[in-house]
Amino acid sequence: MAPITFPTTIDQTTELLRSGGYVSDRALATSLYLALAMKRPLFLEGEAGVGKTEIAKVLSSTLQRDLIRLQCYEGLDVSSAVYEWNYPRQIMAIRLVEASGKSTDAAQQIYSEQYLIKRPLLQALEKHDSGPPVLLIDELDRTDEPFEAFLLEVLSDFQVTIPELGTVKAEQPPIVIITSNRTREIHDALKRRCLYHWVDYPNADRERAILAAKAPDVGASLGAQVVSFVQMLRGMELFKPPGIAETIDWAMALKTLNARELDPATVDATLGVVLKYQDDIVRVRGDVAAKGVVSAKKAAE
Repeated sequence: MAPITFPTTIDQTTELLRSGGYVSDRALATSLYLALAMKRPLFLEGEAGVGKTEIAKVLSSTLQRDLIRLQCYEGLDVSSAVYEWNYPRQIMAIRLVEASGKSTDAAQQIYSEQYLIKRPLLQALEKHDSGPPVLLIDELDRTDEPFEAFLLEVLSDFQVTIPELGTVKAEQPPIVIITSNRTREIHDALKRRCLYHWVDYPNADRERAILAAKAPDVGASLGAQVVSFVQMLRGMELFKPPGIAETIDWAMALKTLNARELDPATVDATLGVVLKYQDDIVRVRGDVAAKGVVSAKKAAE
């Protein structure tokens, strides 16, 4: 099956995301449309849990493209992100050549593509039957600055240089989505090579729409109360405010408990679904939760 073509308008981009279960605002849809039309990487920054990674997954699904994910972490290097040589196979090949007594250039033979282990960045530059893949470089802020510098060549020219083989360049650039939770600042040189968008927490209306798309069995009334309560939590000075994923998880957990509406006892018992730090749970449990339930019910009426 031929891959779906890129959307040609912002409205089509919004609809493309919605068809994959992603409810986008117009600003995000505009940034994504421009990134696709201009063939530029899209750098998405925002708090953890606001749906940055999900955008790449939805694009892969709706455009019918392969998804190649590079999960970043401290100490990530070229051998883990781009390529490395299969040293055990190379050593075996050398020994076989020596045993055969042939006067061939073993060094030239072992530095060929058959001994190359391709990592995500190199895989993304290869030709794919379904068309250029979606390359997700996830949580770039977890890496070190030297790795950022290495990415400049990839993001500028969509190519990498392998000293033993030469330069590998993509026939068509992949669709690149880069995410950051902003635990540290990313260098301006890298940001200049991308289009930028800050992904914020959704307002109540959009979060209700997201919840209806992701967990339709929860019901409108309970869903509205859950969203209102979560919006209240985000207004507090918590160590880690709940993201959209926590909203969905909490609504589904309440549905599993056969809850039809929020009540203080059930909220206290399930705060560990929506909050992930004990200090935050202690702060909310009890009076704060009870008042939040009353407020959420009024807001949902």
